[in-house]
Amino acid sequence: MIERYTRPEMGRIWTLENKYRKWLDVEVAVCEARAERGEIPPQAMQDIREKAAFNVCRIDAIEKETQHDVIAFLTNVAEHVGPASRFIHEGLTSSDVLDTANALLFVEAADLLLQDVDQLLAVLKRRAFEFKDTVTIGRSHGVHAEPMTFGMKFALWYAEMRRNRERLERARETMRVGKISGAVGTYANIDPDIEARVCRRLGLQPAPISTQVIQRDRYAEFFATLALIGCSIEKIAVEIRHLQRTEVREAEEYFAPGQKGSSAMPHKRNPIACENLSGLARILRTNALAAMENVTLWHERDISHSSVERVIGPDSTILCDTMLVRLTRVLDRLLVYPDRMRRNLELTGGLFYSQRVLLALTGKGLSREEAYRLVQRNAMKVWHEGGNLKERLQEDQEVMRCLSPEELAPLFDLGYHLKHVDTIFRKVFRDNP
Repeated sequence: MIERYTRPEMGRIWTLENKYRKWLDVEVAVCEARAERGEIPPQAMQDIREKAAFNVCRIDAIEKETQHDVIAFLTNVAEHVGPASRFIHEGLTSSDVLDTANALLFVEAADLLLQDVDQLLAVLKRRAFEFKDTVTIGRSHGVHAEPMTFGMKFALWYAEMRRNRERLERARETMRVGKISGAVGTYANIDPDIEARVCRRLGLQPAPISTQVIQRDRYAEFFATLALIGCSIEKIAVEIRHLQRTEVREAEEYFAPGQKGSSAMPHKRNPIACENLSGLARILRTNALAAMENVTLWHERDISHSSVERVIGPDSTILCDTMLVRLTRVLDRLLVYPDRMRRNLELTGGLFYSQRVLLALTGKGLSREEAYRLVQRNAMKVWHEGGNLKERLQEDQEVMRCLSPEELAPLFDLGYHLKHVDTIFRKVFRDNP
């Protein structure tokens, strides 16, 4: 199921081929920087530049003996380069390569996720304006509250996804950091100028200080951002799941011709895509916790973080990509039923006008407590016995001593609740016309 909604570009980022390509990019960039400083002879640099290559299968075979992936990689690169390979990795530690290359991988992944978010934002905005004036009942605690418009739901989700985009941009920048500072970050065997040159070549910023590794609070921020995006996705998915309930049925996932909802019950139309999204969001949150656990390492470095990141890096970025693409498709084709919204709006006999009546009574000089008692008394009659609130109030002499029929009637104007919808939309979309 996941593969159907994952772009191949995201999967390719985490292939061994691309990982080793980034490792080689870092190693060659270091050599180039050192050659510029006269530390590598021109002919040796030319050999490195022209011959540096690797073979994934060969690295795997070497690693079986060395039990060290970076050494296996360097050994294979040396097989291609020849004698000039002695200049490769000189003064570096493994994490100089791994963490700097990781930055390149995560920036690639973040760029794809930003594209996903932009596509989702476009759909949210389009559907927000499509249903800007479609009246529906707002709910709190799952119970009818007051009227709003269905487009406001999309506008709300749009604003939240804009914030997620800003978070992702910041997290991308936080991860866009390299380090070429040696075994414990002291530059003992390599000059800080080389780090600056390498990062400039690779489009990264040098870490202001590092131990043997880039500090993992940066990673934790990135994975926490993906988890927050997942939370927003699940929030939207849960709302759709509620709206698709048989008793509500104001909106539902698109149901394709030939699609089946149940192996036992032919009538079923289930919100399976949104349920899937709710489940995947749990994995993103779990992986964010794992990234936070990685912040604490022994002294200047251990490798307890490494095994975790080999799992959560591909998993969380691929999952987030999948979820964003899938939610965009769900919302783009979401079936919306305004007639059902109107029917549901009328279920309670106008109880949602209760606050306006309450305010009118306090405006006549009643205490809030007394006004509340009068309105609630009539609202509960409608709740238990039926009818509508306006008629109940007209039959209540205490109420009618405070409000004339001419004053009561305008309190049941639906448009009153919607008069600021345009203002809300201007606030949400003013920077994104």
